[in-house]
Amino acid sequence: MCLRLKVVAGTSAVVLLAALALWRSSTRGAGLLNGALPGAPRTYSTTFPRTENPISEGGNWINGRTAALDWADVRTTPGFAFGIETGGVRPAPQKYDDSTALLTGAWGPAQMAQATVHTQNPQNDSIYEEVEIRLRSTLSAHQATGYEICFRCSKSPKAYTTIVRWNGPLGSFTYLSTANGSRYGVANGDVVKATIQGSVIEAFINGVPVLRATDDTYKSGSPGMGFYLEGAVGLNQDYGFSTFAASALVPEGDQHH
Repeated sequence: MCLRLKVVAGTSAVVLLAALALWRSSTRGAGLLNGALPGAPRTYSTTFPRTENPISEGGNWINGRTAALDWADVRTTPGFAFGIETGGVRPAPQKYDDSTALLTGAWGPAQMAQATVHTQNPQNDSIYEEVEIRLRSTLSAHQATGYEICFRCSKSPKAYTTIVRWNGPLGSFTYLSTANGSRYGVANGDVVKATIQGSVIEAFINGVPVLRATDDTYKSGSPGMGFYLEGAVGLNQDYGFSTFAASALVPEGDQHH
């Protein structure tokens, strides 16, 4: 929504307040606050208020297929974001075309992202459903870089949390740290979070730290989200996120220092 204000002396404050009210109404659950106050860190939060394929929310997201060609996009229905990856049993590297969406714009290097997990119809251990947080990530033609923190939608002993570095081409990635066991998987309503500060990447489930890795390959990029499916088809809408929020952890004015 584009608001053009005609400011008349003595009425500018009233016009501005009215415009802000209209803008807040039009966003309905998705909002970007980029330095709302001088020196304030950049933040983004959404409850996925619209049906979009792929997710855009007014140009605030780019997607794996749309921007990078070799990966899948992320879709939304009101209150829910999910992947559209084919899944099934496929050879590498094709099976690693995770559904991916990244926030646009410049973000500081110290980042946090968190999301609320929505998952239903738990599957057996032969099916892999993962929700992912991305940090310091980029997408361009045939290239995806950055850090992926993934959580298996399972509470079985074969559940896991993993931190991975994406190296560029489809299927090129490096495991940085993995923890296995039921406490490292996620269930419906769990809140997953990941942070990166300096070279330290940390993963959290419901506020509890569960995994840490160190890597200094990438110094910049955007936060985002992703989803992975293997071992079955047609289950994409069984799992995803119902909320998402991201923040630069330092003032944007300091991000290049």
